[in-house]
Amino acid sequence: MILEYINAALEHARYEIIEDDEPYYGEIPELPGVFATGRTLEECRRNLAGVIDEWLVIRLRRGLPIPPIAGRTVEEVVRVDTGAGA
Repeated sequence: MILEYINAALEHARYEIIEDDEPYYGEIPELPGVFATGRTLEECRRNLAGVIDEWLVIRLRRGLPIPPIAGRTVEEVVRVDTGAGA
C-alpha cells in the first residue's frame, strides 16, 4: 500500500535543473513540502522517494490527512501495544 502510493506520487513528480552542486531538483506538487535534489536524475528520484516515505510517516504519526494520488491512498495503521514480553 505505501510502496504503491510512493510510486504513484513519483509518477506525478516534476523535475528541473537548478544551479547547485546537486543540479537535479524534483518535487511532488500534490504533497506540500515534498522535494529533493541529486547529482543525477536517478539520484534525485531515489532521494524524492525517501522524502515521500518520511513525509508519510510524519503525517501518520501526527494524524494529518494524506491526499490521494492517482486513486492511491494510505490508510492510518493503528498500532496495538501489547506491553512488555509480547
